[in-house]
Amino acid sequence: MELAYYSDYAVRLVNTEEPGRRKDTLTSVDAVRALIGADTQAARRAGEADVTRFRGVRTRLRAIFEAADGGEEHEAVHLLNSLLLEYPVSPQISGHEYLDASGRPRWHMHLAEHPSNATAGYAAVAAMGLAFHLTEYGVDRLGICEAEPCRNAYLDTSTNRSRRYCSDRCATRANVAAYRARKRRAAAEPETERTEPSPQRTKETAVARRPEES
Repeated sequence: MELAYYSDYAVRLVNTEEPGRRKDTLTSVDAVRALIGADTQAARRAGEADVTRFRGVRTRLRAIFEAADGGEEHEAVHLLNSLLLEYPVSPQISGHEYLDASGRPRWHMHLAEHPSNATAGYAAVAAMGLAFHLTEYGVDRLGICEAEPCRNAYLDTSTNRSRRYCSDRCATRANVAAYRARKRRAAAEPETERTEPSPQRTKETAVARRPEES
């Protein structure tokens, strides 16, 4: 499994909460297990305490995305380093489940599950994946959706660093809102012209009212 895959762990956890819509789906052990993967060993270890732990890690991950989105590069790196120190990874070489054409393993790096608790394991791989993405592609590739009221996190993988929204749905909604705003401005312009005479017209009126010279 490639390390870049793990960066999505951070996005998935952050987006269990939508502050703009006051929506939070991470409220139970079942929700934690669904996030991890219901059939995994880590999910089976999850308990009530992990709900609070996961939400705490989520807050810290969101702070990283918001710092990066706000151009606070050093702050984003500092916050991510703090997570990496608190939740170290356990790297292993794996490949037994992926074979090449000749039947030999395709060796690759894999981040093993942390033995202490479900939150520690998830946080370790999420932080490491995010760190890999940040160092490989740049801090400005971590973003927060610009479509109001959405505040979802996303990873920009576009070739020209142009992504601004977390999904096609948000991009469409934002484009429609911008189009309607332009239409409203265009509709208001004729009314403005009628009620506020131009400077040239005001000058001409003043000249017309000046008494004629004898």
